Amino acid sequence: MIGFIRKYPLLVLMCVALLMLVSHLGLIQTNIMEARNLIAAREMVNDGHWIFTTLNGMPRYEKPPLPTWITAFFMLIGGTKNMFWLRLPVVLAAIMLVYFFYKLSKKILQKNEHALTASLILITSFYIFFAGRDNQWDMYTHAFMIVCIYFLFNAFNEKEQLTKNIILSGLFFGFSFLSKGPVSFYALMLSFLLAYFIVYRNNAGKNSLKVLLVLVIGLLIGFSWPLYVKYFDAYAGTALAKQAQNWSNYEVKPYWYYWSFFTQSGVWTIPSFIALMYFYMRRRVQNVKAYTFSFLWTIISVILLSIIPEKKARYLLPVLIPLALNTSFYIEYLIAEFKNIKSKLESSIVYFSFGLIGCICMIIPFIVFYIFKSKIAGHISWYVLLSICSFCCGYSILSGLYKKKFKLTFYAIILFMCGLVITVIPLSKMYYINNEFSAASNIKSVEKKYHVKTYEGDEFVPEIIWNYGSALPNLSTTKTITLPKDSLFGLLIDSSKMAGFQKQFINYSFKKIAAIDLNLLSKNEKGYNSRLTKDYYIVRKKR
Repeated sequence: MIGFIRKYPLLVLMCVALLMLVSHLGLIQTNIMEARNLIAAREMVNDGHWIFTTLNGMPRYEKPPLPTWITAFFMLIGGTKNMFWLRLPVVLAAIMLVYFFYKLSKKILQKNEHALTASLILITSFYIFFAGRDNQWDMYTHAFMIVCIYFLFNAFNEKEQLTKNIILSGLFFGFSFLSKGPVSFYALMLSFLLAYFIVYRNNAGKNSLKVLLVLVIGLLIGFSWPLYVKYFDAYAGTALAKQAQNWSNYEVKPYWYYWSFFTQSGVWTIPSFIALMYFYMRRRVQNVKAYTFSFLWTIISVILLSIIPEKKARYLLPVLIPLALNTSFYIEYLIAEFKNIKSKLESSIVYFSFGLIGCICMIIPFIVFYIFKSKIAGHISWYVLLSICSFCCGYSILSGLYKKKFKLTFYAIILFMCGLVITVIPLSKMYYINNEFSAASNIKSVEKKYHVKTYEGDEFVPEIIWNYGSALPNLSTTKTITLPKDSLFGLLIDSSKMAGFQKQFINYSFKKIAAIDLNLLSKNEKGYNSRLTKDYYIVRKKR
């Protein structure tokens, strides 16, 4: 097996990436960010809003349109119902990220196996494969930027095809900008450039000119859409300015909010933390320059993100990319030297870090059985597969540690992550049970029965609009509520807002017909979200 991996590293990497990204792709419920992207794409296809993008029929210019254009293209081919198909674009973006990260790592490290190690860590890092299955903006912008960085690295270090590398780098810079504005440039490319020029310092003047050319090409592409819509729609300037202001006055968190960033790598949390101990690691790696570069790329990225007042956990996605490269140095050190480690403290840390993963693998089947023993009968095949995978991988992880064959331990962890994604997603149905679940699309049959058009009475919920199937006119503005001229219509509204609504419009009768609840958990569960519930009324004007 090890020989096959060494001979076909890219094939192995792509197989792992497909297992992590494609398995049960359509089963996960749509979240708020993905729903916004899907709604905007649907309105491109159904209403022709390709340039002047909308969300629930209203102008939506806060996010650039490239990911939505790509999603809309898939909708034109496969429709709007198949979530597996609609998430394929982001899977392809994630695969592109992994592929070009592998190629970039090979250029930096000059070792195929080490590049494979880094890339496997990347695709099995929690938030990387999570974002690669969620069709919103983040994965696209950072995937395009890694491609940009790859060609820019080539321009820095290769004399051949200089023009081609600069043009391609600028092109993908533009694609990244058209996916989420300057976010990836700031968090990923700027940190890359600072780390690169600090560590390598080769031809700084010439390379700075190359960066400038890439920026010019990229910004010409990236600014094409926002400048066009701003010129033809006065509202665009306000929307874009509001999005920029969010960086300083929305979701404000303290400076140190991101400094547990390594925990977002999931199974690699402890190894990635150890790999960040610079003065410990620099004496144990073969390529000190490359390690210093990966360390600085990671730390500078975290610092840059920490400066921005607005902070969300998902904004750490770009940090996990250089972090995977940095963590790979620790893994490669253990593969080469674990059997030769003399320090009891150092070897104890290795046994604890990876032995913990092995032990978790072994006990997962027992934990699942203890929690869901009354429900396992309906999912027995997936439970058996999970148990076999966990036991085999756990045994291999511990066996590799015992025999001091760390390569076995590492690849067993990779297999365990693949097995976890394949088995746990279908098993999660045992946990996600809500007997009161009611889809928003059910309203369609009520509309036909009463021959009414439906309106929203308060702030719209993207998940509900996506599930409903089309835009819903909103009666509520920031200052007033205006009822339609129709004497009979449907009203979708939060139950907490209904009493005030009825008091304001006493000349109307309100009859509750249905309740919408998109929660997969029941009301008594901790993760239940009241935002995903609304009541449906038939409203009739009194004569």
